[in-house]
Amino acid sequence: MGNSILSLTNPDEVFYAQTAKEMIQHKSWLTPYLFGKPQFEKPIFLYWLLRIAYVIFPNPDFAARFFPALFATFGVIAVYFLALIGFQNERKALISSLILLSSNLYIGLSRTLFTDMIFSIFILFSLLSFYWGYSGNDKKGIGIILFFYFCATAVLTKGPLGFLIPILIVLMFLFAKEDIGFLFCKYFFWGIFIFIAVSFPWYIFMIVKYGSSFTYEFFYNDHIRRFLIAEHAGNDKWYFYSSSMIGCMFPWSLYTLTALILFFKNLKKDTSTINVFILSWIWIVFLVFQFAHSKLASYIFPMFPALALITGNFIYDAALSKNKSRTFFIISIIMAFILFLFPVAVIFLLPKFSIYISSKTLPYAVIALLFIFSGLFGFFVLSQRLLKAVFNLVFLIPTLLFVIPFIHNTIEPYISSKLASEYLLKNYKVAGPIICSKIFARGVRYYTDKEIVVIGIPESNFFSPHPVIFLGTDQKAKDYLRNRPITYCILRKSSIEDIKRIADKEYKFSILKIIGNEYLLQIEHI
Repeated sequence: MGNSILSLTNPDEVFYAQTAKEMIQHKSWLTPYLFGKPQFEKPIFLYWLLRIAYVIFPNPDFAARFFPALFATFGVIAVYFLALIGFQNERKALISSLILLSSNLYIGLSRTLFTDMIFSIFILFSLLSFYWGYSGNDKKGIGIILFFYFCATAVLTKGPLGFLIPILIVLMFLFAKEDIGFLFCKYFFWGIFIFIAVSFPWYIFMIVKYGSSFTYEFFYNDHIRRFLIAEHAGNDKWYFYSSSMIGCMFPWSLYTLTALILFFKNLKKDTSTINVFILSWIWIVFLVFQFAHSKLASYIFPMFPALALITGNFIYDAALSKNKSRTFFIISIIMAFILFLFPVAVIFLLPKFSIYISSKTLPYAVIALLFIFSGLFGFFVLSQRLLKAVFNLVFLIPTLLFVIPFIHNTIEPYISSKLASEYLLKNYKVAGPIICSKIFARGVRYYTDKEIVVIGIPESNFFSPHPVIFLGTDQKAKDYLRNRPITYCILRKSSIEDIKRIADKEYKFSILKIIGNEYLLQIEHI
């Protein structure tokens, strides 16, 4: 099973893929393009990787997701070495890396085209480099220089936070250790020079070439404004990141929650270097994003290696050392019960969701696998074979991914515009722009290479406005349609009522096909 089973999804994966695609069309390595115009939402590094991947791999979906998966692999290795340096224990290092490998958000971001995985791994690399340099004077110089180099690559991936997050973590750590002088040495100045040499040229190029258009969009709209205004209003809750930290570590959620509680409770007793470093890591990432109004679980993803470290440390100390913890045993029993509920839930919910299953054998295979996992996990816990229980959880989510090949044909029409776009182009002569609902706009552009017009009544424009026509009122839609004899649309169901109202007696419209949640319409001017 590969990363190309599902087509690129709406609205974000196609945003990055289309940008790289248009960069190739414009023969540009420095200016990102979208809808035929320069776009300034994200820095350049991911688009460089995409351009390289498109040359190497013939399958565009696989190519687009190749580097996030590769960086995810690097991240697991980096956590292993950081845990090995910090804990001086190979088993703790192995468990920590496996926990990160099998947590649900980590797996999800390793299989999707976003900046978050690559950005977070660069931050992880920078922190690993610093801690490695801090662990021995003979490594100090190269550790500090690598720290600044990876900060620079993080800045080229997602912006100034690529420097702000790691430098604040390091400063908090050094202040706590009363060792601030460690950083400010001759290697610091070499590191700053390398940071500037690597990260500044692209930004300088963009500022010189595009001036205030770039600085306003990139620095204000995509950074300062996201801090002040919630792009996703439903997530703007004080508890959003606290719950995300726990929920997105599944199936380790209960262990992570317990590990965090014990970590903060015992911090006064155990002020070891690695614990102070992890504390600084968690607090800085949390505080940087907590007070911003735009919230997504992926924003705090740079924290997840630290969560894996304290969870791995807790599991080893509680389960595999000589002083085994009753708390761990109780948590594991609860986890075994939760695992047992999974197949039971599948049995009860199967009749309701059977229309989404493309193979009759799938439900029985899933139920059998889940019963096997829950049974094995419970048996290992009760028999005190706790290391085997840990490995059982490690393989739970990857095994569940086995389900995807059987259901992708049903899921894909609801998350990607590929099928709708291909059907429209294959069966109809589309001469002009295609009218799309906002969520489908990037995907339709990516899969058709046609001009698109966005309709949303009454919706706001994109958070970062795109250079496309936006029909936000009935009158704007009527004015646009008036001079076009035939117009094709790919819309959400909610937009059908808008079209009925707009069409009235002046236009005739017909629904050509429904593919997933996408309605293909033809509108004729009578």
